[in-house]
Parts: sequence; structure tokens; C-alpha cells
Amino acid sequence: MAYYEIDRASKVVASEDQVSCRLDGEAALLQMSDGVYYGLDELGARIWDEMQEPITIEELRDRIVREYDVDADRAERDLIEFCEKMVRAGLVRVTR
Repeated sequence: MAYYEIDRASKVVASEDQVSCRLDGEAALLQMSDGVYYGLDELGARIWDEMQEPITIEELRDRIVREYDVDADRAERDLIEFCEKMVRAGLVRVTR
């Protein structure tokens, strides 16, 4: 799997090699190639919903800032970190 440095212009989307479902506001994800399950809290599940279609980090950041009481710079840093972890897990891909 290719790794790309993620920044605010990066476009991310959920990988085709996973299945997911919502559970009481949270999300459960299964990475199909290695059979590992992942759990996302309410905010992670909200971000996951947005990543079902390609979206830039900047667009995600703006949506999160509008919905939650968070500083834009912090939201962007946290989103990049979250997406990097998801890419390494094979759950998200960067489409740039």
C-alpha cells in the first residue's frame, strides 16, 4: 500500500477493502484483508460517515469546526493524525 503525506489539500476516502456499521452512534469497522476490527467513537464515526465519498481534509475540518467547539488548527492536526492512522490500517486511501 502506497503511503502519502497527508495535508489539508489531501483527498481521503474509505477503502473498498473494509466493511462498517453504526452501533449506538459509534462505528465498527472490519479491515477485510487482515480481519482486524476497529471501533470509532461518536466523532470518529461522524468523520467516517463523511469519508464514504472523497473529501479533502480542509472540507472535513470545516465541517467539524462548524459542528463542534474546536479550534480550526487543532481540528486539522487531529484530522491529519486520524487519517494517517486509518491509511496505515488500510481503512482509508488518499486519492489526491
